[in-house]
Amino acid sequence: MVPALANLQPQAVWKHFDRLAAIPRASTKEAAAREYVLSLAAKLGLESVQDDVGNLVVRKPARPGREGAPMALLQGHLDMVCEKNEGTVHDFDVDPIKVVRDGDWLKADGTTLGSDNGVGVSAALAVMESKDIAHGPLEFLFSIDEESGLTGASAFPGGLLKSKYFLNLDNEEKGTLCIGCSGGVKTTARRKVGLRPAGAGSAWRIKVSGLKGGHSGVDIHQGRGNALRIMGGILQVLLDRLPIEIAEVNGGSAQNAIPREAAAVAVLADPSRENEMRSLVATAEGGYRAELGGFDSGLQITVEKAERPGKVLNTNDAKQTVALLATLHHGVLAMSPDVAGLVQTSTNLATVSTKGDAVEIVTSQRSAIESSMLAAARMVATVCQLAGSEVEHGGRYPGWKPEPNSDIVRKLQDVHKKLFGEPAKLIAMHAGLECGVIGEKYPDMQMVSFGPTIVDPHSPNERVQISSVESFWNYLKLVLENL
Repeated sequence: MVPALANLQPQAVWKHFDRLAAIPRASTKEAAAREYVLSLAAKLGLESVQDDVGNLVVRKPARPGREGAPMALLQGHLDMVCEKNEGTVHDFDVDPIKVVRDGDWLKADGTTLGSDNGVGVSAALAVMESKDIAHGPLEFLFSIDEESGLTGASAFPGGLLKSKYFLNLDNEEKGTLCIGCSGGVKTTARRKVGLRPAGAGSAWRIKVSGLKGGHSGVDIHQGRGNALRIMGGILQVLLDRLPIEIAEVNGGSAQNAIPREAAAVAVLADPSRENEMRSLVATAEGGYRAELGGFDSGLQITVEKAERPGKVLNTNDAKQTVALLATLHHGVLAMSPDVAGLVQTSTNLATVSTKGDAVEIVTSQRSAIESSMLAAARMVATVCQLAGSEVEHGGRYPGWKPEPNSDIVRKLQDVHKKLFGEPAKLIAMHAGLECGVIGEKYPDMQMVSFGPTIVDPHSPNERVQISSVESFWNYLKLVLENL
């Protein structure tokens, strides 16, 4: 076990987290993590079933005396978001996560930690091998590829699960029970661009960095900067004021992450105007810093010499691409009229990439109301089409309607009051959860989601509160004994 995890409680959970942190498990690359679960199930003599895409179901009989209890499902996803700070040397396909302890918190050294959903999966594995929890019959579902669009859950078949209760272990706030979530859709715009040989002049790399980023659902209302919109605005100013050509624009990392960084390579036809270019960038940086204020105070925009590109975008294509980045809406579109503080509808400008003679922009829209989600997607698509891009929608997933008076919510609230002296706060998430996708195929299954406190998931600032994991574990055990 790595030093940061040594002697932490509960050891039954942290030992599995230690093993998972050492296993590369990017989305669609979870095979080694799945083999770890399969080997544990085989060692324990438990039944396991794998579906066509790699989701894994394990079944464990009830403890003696609890055979008549309703069957419950514990569910988490095997993959993790793979984000790292620039300058951090880490290969997510090979290297283990370097776990660091900071008081009551665990984090990683310059990368995402994988506590989302590594802690939930570790707790499920601890229940699998437990001998002292008086639980009823259990199923465990370890899904794949949650982070890139819930695709594992989307492909999971109906008719395989037998459980009455669905306990999702992917919530990220101690003391809360999540009983609903938004649906979502990905909207992708692609534009064929004309290329021409780069003209004479000096090449420069303009970079936006230092932003917090974060989860495009959970953090969308936090007022954080979007690196793509900032880059679009800067390049608009430079194209308007200077003889400059754009060779490429790239930024963002995933459709469900607020982009923290973006970079562009440009050729300045008149090198004598370098100081003017730097001044324009510095002025823009000051404006964006003032706009973001304390919401996202780490913004940096740098200009450095770059290797000269062979080709650049035609002027009109460059202007249209940059204008689209600067114009596409990012952030909250509507707040819930029913749940105070809950975002109802939003859109995230997620990634931009220059690939040969094409520029691709990926966005995602979320809403608890399907018609609102589709309207947001149409709005984004219309703007992209007006800018000359071809648009397609994909990765659509359903929401999960809250049922605060369900039997499972009542049971978990009773346990929460018994253990902590007060009921949990009932919440709904402005994020896609596998509960919504899987629950659509099992409409009679009652669902709830809970977990420990995890802060800044999907970014290198991700951290999990150690003490909350112990509380989460004690709660999970007592829940299972009272279902």
